[in-house]
Amino acid sequence: MRGDFGSEVAASVARRTVVPPHRDGGQAQFIERPVPTAATASTGRARAWALTELHRPLTLRELAGRESMSVRTFTRRFRQETGLSPQQWLTRQRVERARRLLEAGDLAVDRIAAEAGFGTGASLRAHFQEALGVSPSTYRRTFRSANSGSHPDTVHP
Repeated sequence: MRGDFGSEVAASVARRTVVPPHRDGGQAQFIERPVPTAATASTGRARAWALTELHRPLTLRELAGRESMSVRTFTRRFRQETGLSPQQWLTRQRVERARRLLEAGDLAVDRIAAEAGFGTGASLRAHFQEALGVSPSTYRRTFRSANSGSHPDTVHP
């Protein structure tokens, strides 16, 4: 599949079928977790907006303001709709963005951390390890295309 359609498609299919292309063992399953659609949820607009702003710090007040709710009401509804606190959800979305960036190219971990909203490579590594049970570099090697022509440890600015 990777040879015919590329590493991004192969990784997506592997996650959906819960069959990673290669596992070293000990890490979490790489499963995509859907969330309620924006049209059916009262916090959906805030979540959709947050996904476009993951690269920067986001406050609970900003998110609640997007839905014209108090922080307390927003937090309660957000948890009802997603099963997570807003901060937990943001962290998961940032890990997801980092995961996709690791699969798609050769950006340095510090650059991916900035684009995903973690700020530093150390923060990304800690959150990634906690969420998936592997380091970003191990994850990249797991989903690296065999024919990409690039060594997995190559760092590009």
